[in-house]
Amino acid sequence: MNRLFSSFRAFFAALLLITGTSVLAQDHGHGVEGHDDTHEAHAAHEAHDAHGEHGEHAESTDANAAHDDHGHHEEFVAGDFIIHHIADAHDIHLWGDLHIPLPIILYVEGAGPKIFMSSAFHGHGHGDKHAEVDGIDYTMHAEDGTTADGLAVISGQITAKSEGAVLEVLDFSITKSVFGMLVILALMVWMFIGMAGYYKKNPGKAPKGMANALEPLILFVRDEIAKPSIGDKADRYMPFLLTAFFFIFFCNLLGLVPFLGGFNVTGTIGVTVALATLVFLITNLSGNKHYWGHIFWPPGVPVPVKLILIPIEIVSIIMKPTVLMIRLTANISAGHIIILSFTSLIFIFGDNGNAIAAGSGIGVFSTAFMIFMYFLELLVAFLQAFVFTLLAAIYFGDATHDPAHH
Repeated sequence: MNRLFSSFRAFFAALLLITGTSVLAQDHGHGVEGHDDTHEAHAAHEAHDAHGEHGEHAESTDANAAHDDHGHHEEFVAGDFIIHHIADAHDIHLWGDLHIPLPIILYVEGAGPKIFMSSAFHGHGHGDKHAEVDGIDYTMHAEDGTTADGLAVISGQITAKSEGAVLEVLDFSITKSVFGMLVILALMVWMFIGMAGYYKKNPGKAPKGMANALEPLILFVRDEIAKPSIGDKADRYMPFLLTAFFFIFFCNLLGLVPFLGGFNVTGTIGVTVALATLVFLITNLSGNKHYWGHIFWPPGVPVPVKLILIPIEIVSIIMKPTVLMIRLTANISAGHIIILSFTSLIFIFGDNGNAIAAGSGIGVFSTAFMIFMYFLELLVAFLQAFVFTLLAAIYFGDATHDPAHH
């Protein structure tokens, strides 16, 4: 058992290295919420003065337009609301207008590394955000598309300009998903190193406290997942399997904590790509002669059939980690989407406060169902960690089994 706990540390370095590359693959969402109310008020005042010359009718029209712009909320769009909350972002939105900014870490062509906080970006609503730092104009794009300069951008991407020239930018920013991931990794290091120390100091004694709570899960991964799927070589893969299981499980639980920023770590494609890549590398680097023989020259079948099976087997090598990635991302994101969809019903039926009775009535139903979904998501948090770990163990077993095991 001591060896299992101490072996956790061997995997963290690899996971953190892959994490660095996952930042570039992530969809950073809609960025930082910001408002430039002073500028809008000034523009509205100038517009009112300009139209004032045209008489009472123009003044009335302007007043109605101002009332429409500032007297009512923007039309609620459920799709934008949901995507905005499940997507990654450069800040942590707690509630209302309270945001926790995160570090923006860039390498800008000709200017070198630049580090500043995401609070430097300003804008209105869910549109593009802008910041000027050290004489360079930065834009955080809200949607996929093409800029006026012909540059193709994706949602959340940061571009830079200096004196009208577009500068190449490498983004290594700490986004919400990366921050949540680092918090979970730090928590795991603290927990399991502490547990290993407890077992060393108290050999042969029953565990207490945190060790007592987590030991059943550790034994479950070893006895119900690793050994049945891999066999005698199970201990060799326990560091990865235990780390992957608890990392996914804790990240899923973090996403269920209300009023804490709505973390969706394992629903972020960059994170699941990193995990699936590790499974792909470990599986194929561990593959024995029997494993590769079944892929490139399947035994016991006619040669024409072998020529058909070989490309299928090669494609399956890629498909296995791809399925892991898609399953984890889709299942975790789906839970958040369902909960947010029932939240959206309150605003849709309430008509932005114009139909309070309807909004209150559907609110009772939505709240009850959201509570039910939260309990269901607690089960899903464990189930998805279990499924990912089980499939990874099965892949490892297929790559290392000797012919006698079939």
